[in-house]
Order: sequence, then structure tokens, then C-alpha cells
Amino acid sequence: MYIKQIYTSCLAQASYYIESKGCAAVVDPIRDVDVYLDLAKERNAKIQYVLETHFHADFVSGHLELARKTGAMILFGPGARPGYKAIVAKNEDDIYLGEIKIKLIHTPGHTIESACFLVYDEHKLPYAVFTGDTLFVGDVGRPDLGSGNMDQTELASMLYDSLNSKIMPLPDHVIVYPGHGAGSACGKNMSKETWSTIGEQKLKNYALQKMSKSDFIKRVTEDLPSVPPYFLHDAKANKDGYDNLENVLTKGTKALNAEQFHSEMKLGSVVLDVRNSTEFGIGFIKGSINIGLDGSFAVWAGNIIPADKSIVLVVRDNQKEEAVTRLARIGFDKVNGYLKDDLIGWINAHYPVDHVQTISEQQLEKFLSAGYTPLDVRTTTEAASGRMTGALHVPLNTLQAKLSLLNPEKKYMVYCMGGYRSMIAVSILKANGFSQVVNVRGGIIQVKKEAPLLIERI
Repeated sequence: MYIKQIYTSCLAQASYYIESKGCAAVVDPIRDVDVYLDLAKERNAKIQYVLETHFHADFVSGHLELARKTGAMILFGPGARPGYKAIVAKNEDDIYLGEIKIKLIHTPGHTIESACFLVYDEHKLPYAVFTGDTLFVGDVGRPDLGSGNMDQTELASMLYDSLNSKIMPLPDHVIVYPGHGAGSACGKNMSKETWSTIGEQKLKNYALQKMSKSDFIKRVTEDLPSVPPYFLHDAKANKDGYDNLENVLTKGTKALNAEQFHSEMKLGSVVLDVRNSTEFGIGFIKGSINIGLDGSFAVWAGNIIPADKSIVLVVRDNQKEEAVTRLARIGFDKVNGYLKDDLIGWINAHYPVDHVQTISEQQLEKFLSAGYTPLDVRTTTEAASGRMTGALHVPLNTLQAKLSLLNPEKKYMVYCMGGYRSMIAVSILKANGFSQVVNVRGGIIQVKKEAPLLIERI
């Protein structure tokens, strides 16, 4: 038996390749499936099954891509109603793969159709369980992402039963392979570790400690982060189907000259500049949004840009396919091309450009004296550890909805933890008519290091 975890850091998502005697299955694949195809080819194996733990909300799965390219059968748990050919299995149905057996365990709670896949080794002993979003390392799946007509309390009640009657009784040595790690919005307290064991989770996972069902429901439903706006879009795509990735890439990587690019803008396309914050700050197309490929690109794109919007890219030529692929991973398929020759053609065509000043920690007092108000765009938890004196706090994921709380006539210096999110925020402000905005280089980390007297405790 061979098991390999494929971890996609920008999505904090884990998929898995399982193989025995030349027969393979893939659990929760990402949309660009070459990694699984290459692995199967390298190992002279055939992918026979694509096992989906549920209809994912935070990314578009590669189940349809893999089925189309390999002929593999897609398999869901009870309650799934996919809009394409797939097996909807029953609780405790077995799948045989070479010399091993995989048992489906229906674990409703995160969603109605949520299932885990328990692998038995060649000796018919339970070896590992692929838990999807039912059980994470240090956490469990949030029950508020929508599943039919059930509310979060009903789903949390089902999750309690699933964990206590189906997961907890598994032997302590069984390896836990979850669907996500720290950074995913599918839970609230996930560990940075990407695997564990049943025994370790019984000891350390707050949700697996002995408690009443009512206490469990309270704990898993309190302090949940807001649901990212693209989640509903992705869940629908995973359930109903989506376009082939090749088609998306062909359209998205089309070179546009300045006039064609400008025409797309006039039609309402969002200009997404994926260069790093330094390059963006030096010069950018007026009205564009900066989300750098060097960070959690897809997640922030999904939080900032409406899922139904068309997009045109400002991207280095050698990164255009990466940008389109990473957007496709979250179902953002309406990319209509990228600006040819970067900004050179745009400037030569005399279209408007803008720039952002990035200030060092040594310049903070000068800008404070000039009337700039610090604007903290970190999360509430991050901001509670200390922020700049007099700072306004507006988390980045809420900034567009709360622009009315800010005054376009005022001056703002924007900071986050290390500088990535602050430039996203600055670009949003600039695109909405805030002209007196600067970016704080290095974020609060550098401020604490070089100008600690400017920090106050909350």
C-alpha cells in the first residue's frame, strides 16, 4: 500500500493518492490534476476512483477533471445529489483497491453528505482514515456553511453524533488524514500539522473531549469566522459541474493590447494586478486591485472579488498560467485575458496610472505628525495582541463593506502583520477614491521591532 498527501499551501488543502497493486484512488483532488496523473504514470498505476468527502465550499475539486481524463468513478457519501454521473454510496459500503479495502463512513455534520474513508491494510486491519472536513488536527468542520434546509445547530448536533459514534471508536493507532490545515476557513482552530492519529486527537482536540451534546454545539458554533463570499459559488460548482480547465486556461491566458484591455475595463471587468506589492506600488493601472501571487492569492481573491465578475490580469508573462490556474481552483473562471507587455503598452497608449508610497518604520512619526491615521487591517484576534496608538481597526475581509466608516478626505497609513494584506487594502481604498493613503512596509512586525513606543495594548 502506498499513500501520498498532496498539500496545496495557498488553499491550506490536502488531497491524497492511495495505491495498492497498481490500482489507485484519489481523495478530494484539486482542479489542476496533473500531479495525480503524473504520480500514477510514474508508478505505473491506474486511477480507478475519485473519492469525495463532501461538496467542497472553499475550492473547486478536480473530480470531474480526473474522471474525464482517466475514466475513474466518482464516489460520494449518502445524501449527495450531484448533477453528473457518480456513485452515491451507502454508509459502510466497501471499495476494493488492489489488496486493500476502503470503507465509507457517513459522518454528517459539516454537511449532510460528509463522509470519511477508512482504509484497511493488506492484513485487513484499519490503518488510516481520510476525514475530509469532519475532523481536522485540533478542530472539527464548521457546521454553518449551509446544507439543505438545516441550520448550524442541527448540523452541529449531527456532527456530535458522527464523531462520538463513528470516529471516536476507531483504534487509537489509526492515522488521521484531514482535508485542511491551519489557514483554512473551514474550521476555526486547526493545527499547522497536516496529519495525526485518532489517539492523539482524543487527547488534544477540544471537540473530542467528553462533553454533553449541548456543550459541544455551543463550542463549535461560537466565534465562527465570517463565511467567505465565494464559498456558495464553489459548492454549487462542485455539485452541478464546471468547465474543463483547459478551456479556462485558453481564455484566461489570452494576450490583450492596451486598447483591448481598456475595452474589457469599460465592460466592467475587474483589473487584478498579481505582481508583488513593491512592483505594484511603483506604478499600476488606476482602479486596479492588487493581490500578489506571492501570498494567499486565491483565498484573498475569493474574499475581495465577486464570484460572478469578469477579470483581466496584470501579470508577468511567465506567471499568467499560474495566476489563471490558481483562480480556477476557487471557481473563478471568468478571466478574459492579461495585459500584453506589462504596463509599457498601457503607458504608451496614455491610459491613466497611479502609484502608492510605501513608508518605513522610521517615517511613521513624520506621517503621524502630518495627520495620517493608522488603519489596521489584520484580523480581530491579531489586533488584540497590540496595535498602533490611535489606529482604526477594519479587518481586510470586511473593508469593502465598511468603506462608509472611513472618510475619503482623510489620510490613512495602512498596515497588517507583514505587508501583504496592507497593499491589498491600499489598492481597494485607491480604487474607491481614497487618494491620501500610504502603505507601511513590513507591517506591525517591523513597527514593534523599530518603533515599539507607537504600540498600544487593547
